[in-house]
Amino acid sequence: MGVLSGVRIVEIAGIGPAPFCGMLLADMGAEVILVERRDVKAGDPLDLGDKAIVHRGKRSVALDLKDPRAIEAVLRLIDRADALIEGMRPGVMERLGLGPEVCLERNSRLVYGRMTGWGQDGPLAKAAGHDINYVALSGALWFGGAPGTPPMVPPTLVGDIGGGALYLTVGVLAGILNARESNKGQVIDAAIVDGSASLMNLLLSLHAAGLQPFDRGRGLLDGPHWYGSYACADGNFVTIGALEPPFYALLIEKLGLQGDPDFRHPYDPDTWGKLRGRLEAIFAMQPRRYWVELLEGTDACFAPVLTPDEAAKHPQLVARGVYGRRDGMLQAEPAPRFSAFPGGVPGPVPRRGEHSAEVLVAAGLSAAEVAHLTVRV
Repeated sequence: MGVLSGVRIVEIAGIGPAPFCGMLLADMGAEVILVERRDVKAGDPLDLGDKAIVHRGKRSVALDLKDPRAIEAVLRLIDRADALIEGMRPGVMERLGLGPEVCLERNSRLVYGRMTGWGQDGPLAKAAGHDINYVALSGALWFGGAPGTPPMVPPTLVGDIGGGALYLTVGVLAGILNARESNKGQVIDAAIVDGSASLMNLLLSLHAAGLQPFDRGRGLLDGPHWYGSYACADGNFVTIGALEPPFYALLIEKLGLQGDPDFRHPYDPDTWGKLRGRLEAIFAMQPRRYWVELLEGTDACFAPVLTPDEAAKHPQLVARGVYGRRDGMLQAEPAPRFSAFPGGVPGPVPRRGEHSAEVLVAAGLSAAEVAHLTVRV
């Protein structure tokens, strides 16, 4: 049960953001039928099997999509679906016989969600790429590093997940709401390059206000000594983000620098390099636990940099139940939270083809058709 109980999604298996979108929908209670390839090459590094957390809560159907009868089976599933999501390169679904025109002809209320890196059109539409390429081209990678260093952002989070999966999820849900009012489905073209550019709008607002120039290291969020990460004596790291004057004043007080004239002009970019060097020396004098005891929980805007294992044990995240161990794996619990459905528990990761027979029978296929299409799991 969940806020999306009664919503049925067909997901054509892939990698990256489309499966993550399917996980979010399943976490919120949607019935997500995952159509997977029946045969996978041994040793395929992208086949995570029962470790694919993004497949939790879904029902798996394994089919050979080169078989016309399998394509017809998928279309039968689509007949009863609110939405389809797929992450193929442009043109692949059409070649399979599962393109938008075919699917919307059969189910005029269907929301057809398409996830790509570059989009369905444009000169790069059919070129290969990955998260780092899309966020680079969109401008979202530009601020991901100190001046003079190669930009780098956390893998997949800004592009695949932020600019891709989350925008596809919003688009699919908006399309379903619209279809329930208009009785008409539509195609959702969710491109990572579009979404990651959209994520830039807050920074672009700061840029327009003169607070975030495109000169790296000179902006409000990528240059100041009071906004960044610092190495500690034990090799761990901490972060500070004391942007507003009261928070900055408290940070300086906690560090014993309130009488130091160098720290009296926190918003002068010409001083940031020197002051960052001074803070680097200060934080390097003590281990991370010292700074946690001094600064955590105060308005100095502080947090230690934790590994996922450490994060799962932090009192704040423990109190909220942010992480859990299921099926022997560390997993983040579903988000966001809904007051009408407290304590939602994600479903298990299905085995490939685990639900083939029951799903196909429910779709109206005959016993002979199911026997032809299914495999032993």
